[in-house]
Amino acid sequence: MTLPRPRQRRAQRVDGFHFENGGHAAMSTVMIMDPLAERGGDLRRILEFLEYETVVVSDPGDWQAAFSEGHAIEVVLMAPCTGDDGLLEAYRALRDYDPALPIIYLRDPHSDSPAGREIDADTIATITLPVRQPDLQFALQQALIQGDGREHSGAPRSPELFRNLVGSSAGVRRVRRLIEQVGKTDATVLLLGESGTGKEVVARNIHYHSQRRYKPFVPVNCGAIPPDLLESELFGHEKGAFTGAISARRGRFEMANGGTLFLDEIGDMPLAMQVKLLRVLQERTFERVGSNKSITADARIVAATHSDLEDAIAAGTFREDLYYRLNVFPIEMPTLRSRVEDLPLLVNDLVNRTEHEKRGSIRLTPAAMDCLCRYPWPGNVRELANLIERLAILYPDAHVDADDLPEKYRVRAASHGATGALEEAIGGASMAAQRLPSEGLDLKEHLNKLESMLIIQALDEADGIVAHAARRLRLGRTTLVEKMRKLGIRRHDAGRREEQARSA
Repeated sequence: MTLPRPRQRRAQRVDGFHFENGGHAAMSTVMIMDPLAERGGDLRRILEFLEYETVVVSDPGDWQAAFSEGHAIEVVLMAPCTGDDGLLEAYRALRDYDPALPIIYLRDPHSDSPAGREIDADTIATITLPVRQPDLQFALQQALIQGDGREHSGAPRSPELFRNLVGSSAGVRRVRRLIEQVGKTDATVLLLGESGTGKEVVARNIHYHSQRRYKPFVPVNCGAIPPDLLESELFGHEKGAFTGAISARRGRFEMANGGTLFLDEIGDMPLAMQVKLLRVLQERTFERVGSNKSITADARIVAATHSDLEDAIAAGTFREDLYYRLNVFPIEMPTLRSRVEDLPLLVNDLVNRTEHEKRGSIRLTPAAMDCLCRYPWPGNVRELANLIERLAILYPDAHVDADDLPEKYRVRAASHGATGALEEAIGGASMAAQRLPSEGLDLKEHLNKLESMLIIQALDEADGIVAHAARRLRLGRTTLVEKMRKLGIRRHDAGRREEQARSA
């Protein structure tokens, strides 16, 4: 029998601890390999209740038929059968066909065999029979995360599938360059920037450019998991470690073994967990909850936050030693308003996505695009993506003009012409009063002076706190620090420099 090539697995995003829509981000197909028809039927009913598509195979030797019939199998549930040779042979054949295919083993506690032990030791998760729905649900979560962003052939996902890292602005080019530089190392990376700027997109690109690309990329949102569950989620737990721990389970560190662990919203992690995370980063070992057996932590750490961690340190909500342990290689994410020249490219990419996903298409008129270029985009690329999706629903396969945009995007353009927008950018100075001298001027020097005056003013109004001044100027903190270095501005004498600039 000629089998089709392994299909590309659909990307699954599982944020935090709880599932949505039955436990997965999109309809996934699970193969049930079970020789007992009654048990296989029970498993099928559980999976259909959780909104999974299922394919039942009663004979392990028939697994090829499911793939040849065109089913996009994403997870395999493998139950023990009477003939261990058939089970082990099917398992090894599946591994040869698709090394990256997640397999969950259903272990019979009353039976022990060499074949069962080999499979048990190598699968992504093991569930003891009889199957309980919570155990199965969590094992499927592990399996979908293990398969996230990888192809059935075991190759990494193409970088073209990493969305939103689109553009040719200086900020995007800088981020791409930093990704290529740090990707080939195992250095810890800290992604800084506002919400919606694409920090997870960058984290996945770092993973793709690393030597760990064939291993799992495991995301975890530290702010979405209740504090009392976060330790178990990261490090796993043993059976009976606490009320409700009905079976042992691996944590995210184990799931990311050999790969990359993405700790999103690290600034929201409770202080007690910060201490434990710091110990893992220092010693590269951890223990499951309820166990004293040390496990080696072989996962590259990429952390991200929209918070100002230096302010959090000053407020006592974030540990300074953990900050320096994470801040080995910081990458500041540019805001959308700081790279407005990329907006047409981003719009084109997002429209192409809606077309590819059969959700309609739109075309923006120059007037509509001009409005969007003047909008400050507090929600960054995520807000832009939501707007394009909304417009595709409202005006499918149509041209969208400025008057068709939601009001808040139109009001900005209606109240500010090109001169008004520029006047606001330089703090209200009247451009009408700015006349080009008859003898001409050095434009670069003139703009440097203007930029210096605005930075000094922002620093003075922020009492010399760079992070606050950066927010006032709508810049990233590291971007402002670099501008201050180039212009020779020190925050300690901002007030004195401002007086000098005024007198000049």
